[in-house]
Amino acid sequence: MTATDDTLTTDARTPPVAVWQILEKLRGQDLVDWRLAEVTGRASVEERNLDTGIPFGWYPIDLSANLAVGEVKPLRYFAKDLAMWRGEDGEVRIVDAYCKHLGAHMGHGGKVNGNLLECPFHAWRYDGSEGVVKDIPYARAIPPQVKRKCIRTWHVVEVNRWIWAWYHPQDIDPLWEVAVLPEATDPDWTEYEIHEWNVWGSIQNMAENGVDFAHFKYIHGTANVPDGELRWGEWGRGADVKAKMGTPMGEVDGLISYDTMGPGQSWTRFTGISETLLVACLTPVDQDHVHARFCFTQPKAQAEGPMGRLAKGLIRDICKQFDQDKVVWDRQKFEPNPIICDGDGPIPQFRKFYSRFYAQD
Repeated sequence: MTATDDTLTTDARTPPVAVWQILEKLRGQDLVDWRLAEVTGRASVEERNLDTGIPFGWYPIDLSANLAVGEVKPLRYFAKDLAMWRGEDGEVRIVDAYCKHLGAHMGHGGKVNGNLLECPFHAWRYDGSEGVVKDIPYARAIPPQVKRKCIRTWHVVEVNRWIWAWYHPQDIDPLWEVAVLPEATDPDWTEYEIHEWNVWGSIQNMAENGVDFAHFKYIHGTANVPDGELRWGEWGRGADVKAKMGTPMGEVDGLISYDTMGPGQSWTRFTGISETLLVACLTPVDQDHVHARFCFTQPKAQAEGPMGRLAKGLIRDICKQFDQDKVVWDRQKFEPNPIICDGDGPIPQFRKFYSRFYAQD
């Protein structure tokens, strides 16, 4: 299960039967290292049928708090090298990384000049909105080729304490907005507790996991298979699932409600053990590499009160389930013509829905 758009079931603390031998000895820093390490020896993108492109949508790039005014960062997302900076006006801008002059990567050593990005090689200064060179301090004239738009600029917004970028292979304008989650900025809720993974597979395989009901028993070791009411919209989908969740004090009734907006924004609300919001941040680096970050927030009254231990335990269980799925995702092939049996869940319906996020030539 992905806690992005999937569900908990009877008792997430039950050892799984399929992947336990890989995970059972990983603790502490060893587990953190495993979550981020590259998986070597995996089959190629073509062999795994992952060469279908990256689905378009809004994707989380970095926490807003991680980019200060006047700071420049290099990025690698969407199979592209990018440069991101925050101008003196506080606005975040992202452009393709390579300078049109002699090809320097402007995310490495570049600096902010007012609201412009200055290349570290010869100080050519780029505007992040128009995609043009505004100044070359040592030249009497700016070449006409770069006085008009010469570099790709990216649509950027800051929502839910994150910086988001709109990706579309044809660079069209955004088709929907990032959904605002009130809990993310509520002072009565905790700061984000963040957990991080590199998944060496496709974002579509990860999302499909949410409607693959049968895997819960065999990967997560649950006693039964969850069921829920699915919702399908134009650009978003979701589900409400009632579940029996195991705790040290026995089973409790819980509700898991997940929603997505496009392929890049997903959030899940948990009630029962402890009210919890999971903001799942999944961003493709390349066609076979997804950078995953889970941001958890809970009401301070619960997280810091007598039920705080259970609140922490819920977060651990959700992360453990993601670990279990990662074992499969890291080497999973996309099967374009799967053989489906009863009990598998609405995989064909999911694929029909998800196909809208791939640009047509």
